Amino acid sequence: MDLNKILMESAELDERLHEFWLTDGLNAPDKMRCAAILCRVVYEHAESIKMLLARGNFTSAIGLMRLQYESLVRAFWVVYAATDGFVTKLMAELTDEAARVANKIPMLSEMLNSLDGKAPKEATDMLLEFKEYSWKPLSSYIHGGIHAIDRNRRGYPLPLLLQLLKASNGISIMAAMLLVILYKNPAHKGKLPAIQREFADCLPRPSVKA
Repeated sequence: MDLNKILMESAELDERLHEFWLTDGLNAPDKMRCAAILCRVVYEHAESIKMLLARGNFTSAIGLMRLQYESLVRAFWVVYAATDGFVTKLMAELTDEAARVANKIPMLSEMLNSLDGKAPKEATDMLLEFKEYSWKPLSSYIHGGIHAIDRNRRGYPLPLLLQLLKASNGISIMAAMLLVILYKNPAHKGKLPAIQREFADCLPRPSVKA
């Protein structure tokens, strides 16, 4: 399978998903607006990963996927588990004091644990599975560990790059799903399953390993 071909198909997938990010949430509650912003961050990271892969900056692309994943987890946490107080902290105008206060929100593992029994089980299972298989390798890439050193020295196998790209696309799909749940736009009914079937070749299989 050719990386450039999957990159082109993934760019087409992004175009199809773009409408889900155009939801007007200006008058929505802070919880919905905060989650929608985080979903747009997910989408931005996804686009950047594709640009980096196209340029051959593979280490940076892999490291960025952890940021994409963390933004998705936080979006789900905001919707299903965060208190209004935490959401208010995240939506405050950026100042040194506001940043200091916002830094006191739960760590990612705690966010994931708090989703149990609150968020849809399928989504929670997927988020937990990703962390189980990918968190440590992704951390190694981010911190200049053995994964980053060895891959830069020996090269990046094509299956690894394809897996990365498909995993990133899967994260974008999950963000779009969350937006559909949030805004309940009748125009979006049934669209995501159809998109997933159409772009099955550039979406992940059940487990993801970095």
